[in-house]
Amino acid sequence: MAKEALFNILQNKIYIEDANVLDLFSGTGNMAYEFFSRESESVTAVDQNSRCIRFIKKIKDELEMHSLEVVQADCFSFVKGAYKKYDIIFADPPYDMPNYIEFVELILEKKILTEEGILIVEHSKNTNLSKIQSYTSTRRYGGVHFSFFEA
Repeated sequence: MAKEALFNILQNKIYIEDANVLDLFSGTGNMAYEFFSRESESVTAVDQNSRCIRFIKKIKDELEMHSLEVVQADCFSFVKGAYKKYDIIFADPPYDMPNYIEFVELILEKKILTEEGILIVEHSKNTNLSKIQSYTSTRRYGGVHFSFFEA
């Protein structure tokens, strides 16, 4: 339900089919596959866990997802070294990550969002990101919260 609602919101804000997407803390790649299936221009999936990366690469090869780039890296390090700009950045850090605010601010400071870009951060109800500059809104779907930021 939460994922469907998120994509309904995004469909009204940005043309997903032409988007360059960054999926941080990708896990099994679920969101990366969703963006790919909606014909995003390119999708980059980043996760530190080698088992997750192997799984994403396996699915990528099986489904011939040529525009899906898979990167094994710590997401903080990846963002610090990033130079490419993205239209959509989706981040789903562990809900118990203590430095959510620092991570979101790092993404915004690096200016890796395009001018019309959107950053979506998934988090629990215990995390409040509304004080961060560029914050626009939070949507709640049961225990899942999505906070939105614009460049």
